[in-house]
Amino acid sequence: MPTVPHARLLDSIGSPADVKALSAAQLPQLAQELRDEIIAVTARNGGHVGPNLGVVELTLALHRVFTTPGDQFVFDVAHQGYVHKLVTGRGGEFFRQLRQSGGASGFLTRDESPHDAYGAGHAGTALSAALGLAVARDLRGTDEHVVAVCGDAAFTCGITMEALNNVVSSTKRLIVILNDNEWSIAKNVGAISVYLNRLSTSPTYNKLHHDVEAFFKSFPVGVGMNRVYHKWKRETKDFFVESSLFEKFGLRYLGPVDGHNLDALVKNLEFARQCDVPVLLHVLTKKGRGFDAALAHPEKFHGLGAFDPVTGESKQTAPGTPPTYQEVFGQALARFARAEPAIVGITAGMPPGTGLNHLAQACPRQFFDVGIAEEHATIFAAGMAAKGLRPVVAIYSTFLQRAFDPIVHDVALQNLPVTFCLDRAGLSPNDGPTHHGLFDLAYLRCVPNAVIMQPKDEDELVDMLHTSLRLPGPGFIRYPRGPGTGVKIKEHPAALPIGQAEVLRQGSNVMLWALGSMVADALRLAARLEAEENLSVGVVNARFAKPLDRALLLSHAACVPLLVTLEDHVLAGGFGSAVLEALQDADCPAAVERLGWPDKFIGHGTSVAGLRAEHGLAPDDLYRRVRDRWRSLRAASVEAGV
Repeated sequence: MPTVPHARLLDSIGSPADVKALSAAQLPQLAQELRDEIIAVTARNGGHVGPNLGVVELTLALHRVFTTPGDQFVFDVAHQGYVHKLVTGRGGEFFRQLRQSGGASGFLTRDESPHDAYGAGHAGTALSAALGLAVARDLRGTDEHVVAVCGDAAFTCGITMEALNNVVSSTKRLIVILNDNEWSIAKNVGAISVYLNRLSTSPTYNKLHHDVEAFFKSFPVGVGMNRVYHKWKRETKDFFVESSLFEKFGLRYLGPVDGHNLDALVKNLEFARQCDVPVLLHVLTKKGRGFDAALAHPEKFHGLGAFDPVTGESKQTAPGTPPTYQEVFGQALARFARAEPAIVGITAGMPPGTGLNHLAQACPRQFFDVGIAEEHATIFAAGMAAKGLRPVVAIYSTFLQRAFDPIVHDVALQNLPVTFCLDRAGLSPNDGPTHHGLFDLAYLRCVPNAVIMQPKDEDELVDMLHTSLRLPGPGFIRYPRGPGTGVKIKEHPAALPIGQAEVLRQGSNVMLWALGSMVADALRLAARLEAEENLSVGVVNARFAKPLDRALLLSHAACVPLLVTLEDHVLAGGFGSAVLEALQDADCPAAVERLGWPDKFIGHGTSVAGLRAEHGLAPDDLYRRVRDRWRSLRAASVEAGV
């Protein structure tokens, strides 16, 4: 007799109400099915594997105790929101297209579901946002619960500590979950991580909390024992054991609790739900739980591309694929640092992602990981530079946005020689708008003393790093995510003349001024325009967004009818804007066509090519834009009798 296939509980979950309707005995099965689904989908699409496997039970417990979207959850970074998506009506094919065009975002976003109370993609924002939601609730006189789910790494971020300082003076009702797995992307660093480890392993502190809380929780809810418990803690506990850091900030500390014990999680959350003071529940979880490969390699499985769901091995890149820009940068910096001890590298919690793991291995005394603290990283570098060192700060373009004031106030104003390497400049397609590096030129071009570069290939990246390390002031090098072009890297790097562009191809009808990764597009576009329109089209590798090669630009403007700029950046305030400003300053009325990203946030998608096509930047679109502008100029000239 054929066996009946075992029905998946997950297939019956369409909303949090369905989770509440399950018996406690069914929850372990659902937890396993959620892990299986996450592993299967991320194995195909890539994604944040470890963080989501670690919060399965915690997310289920939250939805058992609270009711969204009335109650509101704010997840720090929100890269651990896959379970939340799956139990709030975003399962099935929508989730299976995670991080792909038309599928679920890899983060939480208010546009995707009313269950997402607050969108995010950067660390350290949850506590401030949740406090804002709670105060708005208090002012409006409603009674919903607000829960902030913060990883332990978020507490190395200054924004979180600023929010922590304001909790008790702002609201009486807020629940903070400290999801303690000892990792951000890399292993957590600094005094906060040491403190949390000591707190989570202190038998005296834990036994006192467990025994006292068990006594008070044995009373029925609503008989006033909650208030008595907190009064006892406030007035007597410190005679037996030092208060936690969080209690010194005025939050009532509960825990630590096993973050994979559903019964314990639910009981503690129900208790926190009744509290009339802000509460912090300390939850201990394992990043990657349920998948041996993720447990063994938590740093790799924080976020990665497609992998084998059985072995955990990453899918092999095609033979002959060039090394990534990150690898080239990291290896070059390690080589330079070995030869020059004054060179130091700084990362904000992302050694492998930025390539600085190579420096950490080669020259550990010259490597610094400051955790998720971009502002500190920048000022820390400024202090080093003021003492004669040559700091290199490697941070993703999107995350360097957080350090804008230190860049201006501490580095540029003092004209200190700090090199900033902006990884992921351009699109990070699967990650979406929180991770695209499309704004750095605009926020850096206005800063005095800044030298801003972008290489056309990986050999030029090494030249630019070599050049920036010899600047008298701040240098910024932006480069894209992913593999380079495959060019051979010279044995000895060249120092580039500051502000000097490179003419790759001469032209008399059109000159294409391209920056960075768009140089290759410009060369293909020039060849096509020549072949199909019989035009003489030149190509310039701009290399510098600031200072611009004004002499070359003005010489082209004087004799070429059409100038075209190409950039992997928003048009507003970008490279094309710099060209227009230079022409206006010289009172030069040249025709300019700017090609770049529109004035909007670009969503997530399957590939860079797909997103470019969606926003009018595919090769055919570029060709039509330049062709049509040229034809329009020629028609106007004929009409004017020129």
